[in-house]
Amino acid sequence: MISTGAEAQAAARRAPECTVSTSAFTAGQWFARTASRLERGQPVTIVAVGSSSTFGAGASSSAASYPSRLEALLRSRFPNASIKVLNRGVNGEEAAEMLARFDKDVIAANPDLVLWQVGTNAVLNNVVVSSQAALIHKGIERLKATKADVLLIDPQYAPAVIAKPQAQRMVELIGLEANEEKAGVLRRFALMRNWYEVGHLRFGDFVSPDGLHMNDWGYDCIARQLAGAIGDAVARPIAATTVAASAH
Repeated sequence: MISTGAEAQAAARRAPECTVSTSAFTAGQWFARTASRLERGQPVTIVAVGSSSTFGAGASSSAASYPSRLEALLRSRFPNASIKVLNRGVNGEEAAEMLARFDKDVIAANPDLVLWQVGTNAVLNNVVVSSQAALIHKGIERLKATKADVLLIDPQYAPAVIAKPQAQRMVELIGLEANEEKAGVLRRFALMRNWYEVGHLRFGDFVSPDGLHMNDWGYDCIARQLAGAIGDAVARPIAATTVAASAH
């Protein structure tokens, strides 16, 4: 019989590689305030607000949720910085319910970066997609009024979501509203579809057995996209300075 340690090692060997992709984000300087504070050694507060895939449903523990993984990755990358990522995910919520708690759960924390995961439950509940436009628009306005960096996270590409005909329309709506309000989007739907269609991963590699939520690997890879993008935003001015200096 194979030992537990050997099983874990075998599982680790089989785990797919998580590739960090700049195309996972809409184009723009979405982490300017966050990067500036990290560069100056100032504390950074990130609030992740959303529903069950923010809370971490499908993960083996709360430590495997994407907000927890993001905090761990950023602390590893910036060991001298004070970084906290607050998980404000509530299972089952739609946009209106999230908006109702923005003041208490998001704005009161004085965040430098807000990650707003929205849209999935409206799709699952067969809500008319166009009815969500005003809510998402209002939510982005309220978040941007705090001067925080704002990044939306669109629905996950998972069997329970893609079975709904309005899933793609919700993804497009979130992109349109974010673009109009000059907010960023982590294009989770496209990223996960790429894992499946281009990377040839099985849904079981990144989706939990319920066919809806991500598993530990999926959450970790989402967190790595975010940590990589934030790290790049911090390094960009340094890289520009280095290039300019070497040109003289």
